[in-house]
Amino acid sequence: MPAKIEDYALIGDCETAALVDASGSIDWLCWPDFSSEACFAALLGAEENGYWRMAPLEGEWTATRRYRDRTAILETTFRQRGGVVRLIDFMPLRSRHSSVVRVVEGLRGRVKMRMELALRFDYGRTVPWVTAIANGVRAVAGPNLAVLRTPAPLRGEDLKTIAEFEVGPDERVDFTLTHGRSYEPDPQPVNALRALSATERAWKQWTARLKFRGTYRDAVERSLITLKTLTFRPTGGIVAAPTTSLPESIGGVRNWDYRYCWLRDTTFTLLALTNAGYFDEAAAWQDWLLRALAGSPDQVQIMYGLKGERQLVEWEADWLPGYENSRPVRMGNAAAEQLQLDIYGEMLDCFYHAQASMKRHNERDFRVLALLLEHLEEIWQLPDEGIWETRGGPQHFTYSKMMAWVAFDRAILLAEQLDYAAPLERWKTIRGAIHEEICAKAFDKTKNSFVQAYGSKELDASLLLMPVLGFLPGTDPRVRGTVKAIERELMPDGFVLRYNTAKVKDGLPPGEGVFLACSFWMVSSLKAIGRSRDARRLFERLLKLRNSVGLLAEEYDVRRKRLVGNFPQAFSHIALVNAAFALQDGKTMRERAHRHLQRARALKSPGPRASR
Repeated sequence: MPAKIEDYALIGDCETAALVDASGSIDWLCWPDFSSEACFAALLGAEENGYWRMAPLEGEWTATRRYRDRTAILETTFRQRGGVVRLIDFMPLRSRHSSVVRVVEGLRGRVKMRMELALRFDYGRTVPWVTAIANGVRAVAGPNLAVLRTPAPLRGEDLKTIAEFEVGPDERVDFTLTHGRSYEPDPQPVNALRALSATERAWKQWTARLKFRGTYRDAVERSLITLKTLTFRPTGGIVAAPTTSLPESIGGVRNWDYRYCWLRDTTFTLLALTNAGYFDEAAAWQDWLLRALAGSPDQVQIMYGLKGERQLVEWEADWLPGYENSRPVRMGNAAAEQLQLDIYGEMLDCFYHAQASMKRHNERDFRVLALLLEHLEEIWQLPDEGIWETRGGPQHFTYSKMMAWVAFDRAILLAEQLDYAAPLERWKTIRGAIHEEICAKAFDKTKNSFVQAYGSKELDASLLLMPVLGFLPGTDPRVRGTVKAIERELMPDGFVLRYNTAKVKDGLPPGEGVFLACSFWMVSSLKAIGRSRDARRLFERLLKLRNSVGLLAEEYDVRRKRLVGNFPQAFSHIALVNAAFALQDGKTMRERAHRHLQRARALKSPGPRASR
């Protein structure tokens, strides 16, 4: 049985990642990249589906773990009566091949250790053909190859590779597992200690660029390291999570594949990176977005693959029992084909903030955005599936309409500020019509709150972003009323639900945890309406939900007191970073951009060129 979700830590090489539990077992790894088939899938099944464990051979022991300061290098320390040993896990930033390196070093006394390697390709289904080589073994299954190299003696046992060895003070035994292609020459050996030094140096050089100096620097730094680890370096795309089908409710069916890149995350991601000073990564993310958008405007998807792939066919791995029997186990994501109007606002907002923070824009890119707006003009009045990708049929979701307003608003501002040719009067007319419609159809006077969809009585946490996005100021009584209503109806345990799944017909059985990104949005919203003390109090409560190494899943089960959903979740960590910047003294990129935005709206148009 896999460990609790919060008992895992993340290591990665910025192209794929592995999850290591607190007892030294790697239970999840997709090779060669995030969306590839897993070769360790015990996370979604059992040991027979693949794992790689390193732990004391016998006797009782305890384990503690931490990341090396300012790095993604994991250290697990095992203590028992006879001695203490440290396990160092990391993935070197790859050149051609991806490797997992595990270094066992003795600290005190002598400790007998046992290594168990059970490679299972094709999501835990295929047992490879394993043969001995000098100082290791070679495992092949179809196109996949994995080579284990170590000075420790190896033997086969029950379709596993086993090593038993002993370490004392200042003694080290290293293990490197490298992925390759079975039809190509074997990957070259990895010098474990040299790779460790180079990996530590690279991470510390990267974290030294962080521009946050506030109270919560450690939490911000760990979240940004996590975000960097979830970046697919060749393209700049950032996966929502390295896992699939970790349940939003233990034993439930809300199990989705998050190993893709969501347009929903565009502005939030760019702001987190630019606020922190990581402009190269922000530019790479924006470039990925431009490539993904290429093509006909009516074919824009809500999510794409790491390289911009469009075909994300959803299917079920019926041989996997699921995390704690949470089935089905899904690969791919059918929500990619949904209509979600909010993505247009998120894309335009992203480009607006890229200009505001990095002065990174040109008229060629604007032409791409203008084509998207032409399409949005035709569809903004249609119902859609909304930001949460519900499967209960389209509705006129308030957040979707608000983001359509954002799309036209940001396009107008970009055109005015950069003197680009654009049909400004038409866009302004549409912007005004959307704003008027939302205020008329989405505000419930009896609740004194905006609601999830036109005609609905239900609330939605995405409405917390109204003041953050500039749709209405935080001083507006309707915004204050919405925040209070969400506190009253969607915060039964002090954290925020996306919406009430027991009341909203979303096409699935009810039940999920509180949504951590939404809870961080509440922090930013409380700050925006002037309740800074409440915002800080909630933020510090949220920080306590992180696991022992500072990681967050998508949701939190308040009854079981457990993290749930895919892990670690980029959206949660992005929201943490942006909330921390909202709380700190001084102005974030978004606040500075909004002040500029408000000044721009107050000024008369400088008379840019107009076109039809």
